[in-house]
Amino acid sequence: MCMSCGAVRCCDSSPNRHASRHAKTTGHPIVRSMEPGEDWLWCYVDEVFIQP
Repeated sequence: MCMSCGAVRCCDSSPNRHASRHAKTTGHPIVRSMEPGEDWLWCYVDEVFIQP
């Protein structure tokens, strides 16, 4: 889920990489995992995981 606008896109391990495409086209750099049991964020600018 995009932390800037709330858009939910598939992750980069899926074939179409919609989340990274969204980040690139909108400039929204941080996404949060929506998978059950996962609690992390990813920053596309710095290419790092963020643990809240």
